[in-house]
Amino acid sequence: MQPRPVTAAPASPPSGFDFDVIVIGAGYGGFDAAKHGAEHGLKVAIVESRDMGGTCVNRGCVPSKALLAASGRVRELADAEHLKGFGIHAAPVRFERQKIADHAAQLVATIRTNLTKTLERAGATILRGKGRLDGPQRVAVREASGVERVYAAREVIIATGSDPFVPPGIETDGRTVFTSDEAINLEWLPRWITIIGSGYIGLEFADVYTALGCEVTMIEALDRVMPTFDPDIAKIAARHLIDGRDIDARSGVLASKITPGCPVKIELVDMATREPVETLEVDAVLVATGRVPVSKDLNLASVGVETNRGFIPVDDGLQVLTNGVPVPHLWAVGDVTGKMMLAHTAAAQGTVAIENILGHARRIDYRSIPAATFTHPEISSVGLSEADARELAAAEGFELGAVRSYFKANSKALAELESDGLLKLLFRKDTGEVLGAHIYGLHAADLIQEIANAVARRQGVRQLASEVHTHPTLSEVVEVAYKQAAASLATAVGA
Repeated sequence: MQPRPVTAAPASPPSGFDFDVIVIGAGYGGFDAAKHGAEHGLKVAIVESRDMGGTCVNRGCVPSKALLAASGRVRELADAEHLKGFGIHAAPVRFERQKIADHAAQLVATIRTNLTKTLERAGATILRGKGRLDGPQRVAVREASGVERVYAAREVIIATGSDPFVPPGIETDGRTVFTSDEAINLEWLPRWITIIGSGYIGLEFADVYTALGCEVTMIEALDRVMPTFDPDIAKIAARHLIDGRDIDARSGVLASKITPGCPVKIELVDMATREPVETLEVDAVLVATGRVPVSKDLNLASVGVETNRGFIPVDDGLQVLTNGVPVPHLWAVGDVTGKMMLAHTAAAQGTVAIENILGHARRIDYRSIPAATFTHPEISSVGLSEADARELAAAEGFELGAVRSYFKANSKALAELESDGLLKLLFRKDTGEVLGAHIYGLHAADLIQEIANAVARRQGVRQLASEVHTHPTLSEVVEVAYKQAAASLATAVGA
């Protein structure tokens, strides 16, 4: 199919409008929407009151990966037993905290600058200020000076993202009790830090802090550590990422009250009974209990929209809904929709919203969007969880298949002395269609993309098993899983 030609930019938006599209929020969702719209001939404005790039660039994925890259090098060089296996004897490792922090800050500044220049080159107008709705097809922007200007737009896209969630009873001061927003600055290294939550944010920062010599206690309110991960993956990952690093991990306990200071006081209660368990005194606390949408100041009532726990309801094309009915000319993308709170999901949604505005019907296939946790080693997943896959199998009357492929049988992983890993592949036993995968191991975040592509194309394991993978590479872990799955299929046709 021939690529669609880029539409020439119109001289002006439709009569009575200042812009074809106004995007509120310049995170990855807003950025991709504004860029895609401008590149396809729409007159676009994007509104941002904070730093261009939103959470991911300034306070999330970008700086945290810089910290993980640096701390990962420290961990690798300090692992004498691992190096000894190669016949390498390294000197004691020294690092400079400030230079690690500077590395993250410089990366943020570079990407933020590049992102801003990209929007400007595409022809988008950047409006600095806090945006909110001012009725249908109208956006009010309050500038830092206090001046408020109202703009009319044929279409409005909300892309205001999310902020860290701080549960009731927890007081933050940004120094001794803080969220990931402050943690990425790495202003100091507490001798003993407690991390509240064992999701991907808590795990990644536990990876950073333990590599840099901090003692870590991890508190999880649910009945098991790493509750959002596949249980089999969580079991093997916890052995290495938590138990192997002497992290004191506690599940089924709730931090009912946290008071900043020196020391920080944490009151722990039993999650089920709410009976007191213990009071900890530590140097610092990182609150990593998830994120909440930024939507309360958008004046959604002016267009009759009600949120669900702060999330803006949207249909599959990203049009905002009220009582299940699309609101004309109003769209929402990214974390504020609550669909999948990932930067690449937001970016994809931004593009899809513009495509629908342009009249090219598009939908998001959330099942094929992968997720990754950038610990050492990494964790990744795509598609259905095993529990959801079993529900689907029961509902549709097919048998669920599940196979495991181990890194310990992979030549490349053995060469790296990094063979502690597992891939679980889920598939239909009637057609062979891949339903999902969960990986723990070296470069899991890269390996998952191959399976994500298969999920997106609804491919079957018989076809996939015949594809040739480079030897020796980690991708052969995926190849082995496909072949095991194909071999286990019933004789049904159509895989």
